[in-house]
Amino acid sequence: MHWILLRGLTREHAHWGRFTEQLRAAFAQDQFHLVDLPGTGIHYCDDSPATISGIRQKVVEQIHHIPRPYSILALSMGGMVALDWAQHAEHGELQHLILINTSSGFSPPWHRMQPGAWPRVVRLLTRRELFHRERDILRLTSNRELPLSLCKAWYSIQRQRPVSLQNTVRQLKAAARYKPLAKAPMADALLLASKGDRIVHWQCSEELERRWCWTLKLHPDAGHDLPLDEPAWVIQQIKDWLPGQ
Repeated sequence: MHWILLRGLTREHAHWGRFTEQLRAAFAQDQFHLVDLPGTGIHYCDDSPATISGIRQKVVEQIHHIPRPYSILALSMGGMVALDWAQHAEHGELQHLILINTSSGFSPPWHRMQPGAWPRVVRLLTRRELFHRERDILRLTSNRELPLSLCKAWYSIQRQRPVSLQNTVRQLKAAARYKPLAKAPMADALLLASKGDRIVHWQCSEELERRWCWTLKLHPDAGHDLPLDEPAWVIQQIKDWLPGQ
């Protein structure tokens, strides 16, 4: 099985950290492909489209060399891209869909971005000192004790492949405007969310479960970056959900 992994707003493949190693150890028979959104990672010099559909089209262009069908595991805004992909995929193109702490236009704005997160996000956008900005992003997205080494690693990522303010704004616009089509793209998908997420309310995932009868699993206290805070829990949920595991 070929998995496509997508991160969220202004994040790239390197932000998965050790989670990809843990996935490969848990699913040794599968292959995992870390794909960057336009304007991030290896594409940091490119302009990001200002719509989720535009971002999705750029992502799909990157993976034509990978054999179908694809399975997608996506976090946050990456989940919007994955959901849009699923709703526009050709028959047999996608096999499995796993969305982590994502949101959509089916939910009210105060659930898609919780009110307490807005002031911190605005401060992060205007903060010029790179190390402290990356440290504060970690503090917002994680509910766990952060080792200094992790802050340094994220600082190094941003130093090497900086995401421009223009691309950050385009991605924010794309996420804010996104609303899926009404019809469920798949009979089932796995929704993973955390009640401790201080950015996206877990009820955004619950709304997708309610509309389309998808499978929802909730973690009681992890942060928005669920694979960072509780990788073993995420992997166990995937194992329990996938057939034949």
